[in-house]
Amino acid sequence: MQAEHALSCGVVIVAAGRGERAGSHADGPKQYRRIGGRPVIAHTLDLFIGWPEARHIVVVIHPDDEALFAAARAEALSADGRLTVVHGGATRQQSVLAGLEALSGKEISHVLIQDAVRPFVEPAILERTLTAFQHGARAVLPAVAVADTLKRADANGNVAETVSRSGLFAAQTPQSFHFETILEAHRRAAASGRTDFTDDASIAEWAGVRVHLVEGGAGNVKLTLQKDIAMADQRLSHGLPDVRTGNGYDVHQLGPGDGVTLCGLLIPHDQALSGHSDADVALHALTDALLATCGAGDIGDHFPPSDPQWKGAASRIFLEHAANLVRARGGTIMNADVSLIAEAPKVGPHREAMRRNLAEFLGISLDRCSVKATTNEKIGFVGRREGIAAIATATVVYRGADA
Repeated sequence: MQAEHALSCGVVIVAAGRGERAGSHADGPKQYRRIGGRPVIAHTLDLFIGWPEARHIVVVIHPDDEALFAAARAEALSADGRLTVVHGGATRQQSVLAGLEALSGKEISHVLIQDAVRPFVEPAILERTLTAFQHGARAVLPAVAVADTLKRADANGNVAETVSRSGLFAAQTPQSFHFETILEAHRRAAASGRTDFTDDASIAEWAGVRVHLVEGGAGNVKLTLQKDIAMADQRLSHGLPDVRTGNGYDVHQLGPGDGVTLCGLLIPHDQALSGHSDADVALHALTDALLATCGAGDIGDHFPPSDPQWKGAASRIFLEHAANLVRARGGTIMNADVSLIAEAPKVGPHREAMRRNLAEFLGISLDRCSVKATTNEKIGFVGRREGIAAIATATVVYRGADA
């Protein structure tokens, strides 16, 4: 089957449930309980808001939870206009359909459907999902093999038989699909009166869509009972956070030309930077800073200047690769700071556009991106306008022991 390369992903986060099994609580339903000092749903939002592939995010909430969601939303990352909120229905199936309908018309090719109360999705699961889509899958289900011995009970509570666990898997979310395929399947299920589906993959199966399994994660648990919430809080609240800071430095020579590219922005100038790619010294330094946080070498290891395919390449490719590598190893990018050292051109008039580029390339909010500039007081090669240098710093928080 031909691979699908042009992916445009939407996300539906289902948060309309009442969560009776978790018991009543002053914070409201379980998606609004606090773990690690913040609502469960804020952690889930952060994951997908910070995921660079998420073009549109729809959160499906209960009509009674407007104030609760607004408060939780204030504790999550900025979504930069990508977030839509809709009301759900009486069942999860109805709520998912409402979320899918809200994405209709937004030019989405694929959609990830996520339970709000699964706040520990490993970024590697998202990468495996994308890879499956690129190889032609139309439905992707993260799952883990069943490890426990299974027993079937009779009506009296006695063991009737031992069930073979061979080939059995426990389903997780996000369950991900070609958008039009799952939208049509949900519409058909609703029209037929079927309301007994337990997840979206089962609707795809009913509609005749082959569901491809990818490896889930042991930590990708659904918070169902009060004890699950307590364990999640303990997981986030105890121990020192794994915060890592990486630094990067780069310099490129100036020569004849009509503009320089800095932070992905072409600035008209009477000189140009020389280099194998577009010579964006700022993004090269920031790429090295990100790679340093997980011991992944430097930009030359991943994109050798001797490789002709990178001749003239846009340096955002290098930065986005480093950001995806960080996320695949369990990292969340918290901050990116670039200092440019140049006599000219003036950076000030372009600073906000540069910051917006960094936020887009890294999939983080604008307030986490900083661009500064200084001259070298006409000293040295920078002072003589022979080159431009950049120093970058990135801060990343890692979870687990994958990095």
